[in-house]
Amino acid sequence: MTGTPQIESTSSAGFPAIRTVGVDGFLVSFAGQLDERANRAALAFRAALERESWPGVAECATSLVSAFLRFDLAACDHDSLRARLDTLLASRDWYDAPLPEGRRLWRVPVVFGGDHGPQLAEAAKLAGQSVEDAIATLCAQPVRVQTIGFAPGQPYLGQLPQNWDIPRQTGLTPHVPEAALVVAIRQLIVFSVGTPTGWRHIGQTGLRLFRPEADDPFLLRPGDEVLFHEAHDLDRLRKSPDGGAVAEALT
Repeated sequence: MTGTPQIESTSSAGFPAIRTVGVDGFLVSFAGQLDERANRAALAFRAALERESWPGVAECATSLVSAFLRFDLAACDHDSLRARLDTLLASRDWYDAPLPEGRRLWRVPVVFGGDHGPQLAEAAKLAGQSVEDAIATLCAQPVRVQTIGFAPGQPYLGQLPQNWDIPRQTGLTPHVPEAALVVAIRQLIVFSVGTPTGWRHIGQTGLRLFRPEADDPFLLRPGDEVLFHEAHDLDRLRKSPDGGAVAEALT
């Protein structure tokens, strides 16, 4: 991922594009770097692939601006599946396609700053805001789960306003805890595991994002939206179901 501002997502720039991945995969990309419309297109295209239920398709997934499809070579051949992808891709303007059904809005409490977000002031300064204004900005609008990656159930959330196109650190913070809220390059992440990171640690949630014992082990899904709000009692959040977060259906 990069911190480059949004680019135009148009076929004249070479997108959308279909590429082969190994011997049994295709990657359908809608931009060369993070772009809000391209993310919407990738989510919509993956949903369409799943509705098609083509024989031999074993897996569909999305990254920030691409949809991935893996197929069973014993059940379908490369050329015919590529032709189906071409037809589906040409069937509509995916950049204007509606987001998938079944999405949810999650209202998530966060304890900002202090020991639970030691780099909040630094991140706010880089974004040109006071700490108070930074918290207000980060809580003002929902951010979309653009993809799940890096660790099980871990969401990349965005995009933030342009002034939050702040760089990663040049070095690593040795460890931030599970459920930490971090920020860089116009995105937020809530970590599903404790980890080193080059992103700035600005707050702490009570979310348990990866639940291997559950039928649906990932709490969040690509396309869901998250609206953060400020909280002050982390111990209470950690004892609450879903870390105090509540969800409602998006229509």
